[in-house]
Amino acid sequence: MEDMNNFAEFHMDVLKEIGNIGAGHAATALSKLMDKPVDMLVPSVRIVPFEEIADSVGGPEQVVIAIFLRVEGDTPGNLFFILTFESSKKLLRSLAGIDVAEGEEYSELEISALAEIGNILAGSYLTSLADFTRLQMSPTVPSLAIDMAGAILSYGVLQFGHMGDQALLIDTKFLDGPDEMKGHFFLIPDPESIGKIFVALGVQP
Repeated sequence: MEDMNNFAEFHMDVLKEIGNIGAGHAATALSKLMDKPVDMLVPSVRIVPFEEIADSVGGPEQVVIAIFLRVEGDTPGNLFFILTFESSKKLLRSLAGIDVAEGEEYSELEISALAEIGNILAGSYLTSLADFTRLQMSPTVPSLAIDMAGAILSYGVLQFGHMGDQALLIDTKFLDGPDEMKGHFFLIPDPESIGKIFVALGVQP
C-alpha cells in the first residue's frame, strides 16, 4: 500500500498552498454569506496516522463538533471538519453574531450555521485540490455531530465503511481582530485513492 509519508517536503508545501487557496475561496464565500470580512489562513499541513486524529483535537474523549461527509469521484475518501466547543462558539459569535450561553445546547439555527460553514469549507478545499490535481472530487451532503472525538470517528467508520490508514490534516485559523478560532480539516483517502493523489502530485508511488 502507498504511504502518504513518502510525500517530500516540496509536496507538503504544494498541499499547504492548495489549502491556502481553498481557505481563500472559503473566506470569500463566507464573507458573502455573512456580509462581513472573513480572514482565514492555513498555518500547517501534515500527515497523521488515522489512530492519532483524535489526539490532534484534544484526545478521544474531547467533546467536539464535527462536520463529516463522503468524497466521491476519482479519489473517494472521507472528510471531517472538527471544531472544539470553544472555537465553535467564537466562530458563531464572530461570523454570525450568535452568542451561545455557557452550558446551553446548540439551537437548530446554530447547528445550521455551523453546518453551512463546514459545507463551504469542505467544498472550497475539495475544489482547490480537484483543480490542482485535475481529479474529479465531489462532496456528499454533510452531516453534523456533537460528541466525543473518538465516538465521531468510530461512527464515521461505520457510516462510510473502511477508512484509509492516514489522514491529510489541514489546520485552519479564522481571525477576527485579536481572536483566533482554530479548525481541523481531515481528508482520509480510501486506500486505493492514495496512489492516484500521488501520481497527480508527481510523486512516484
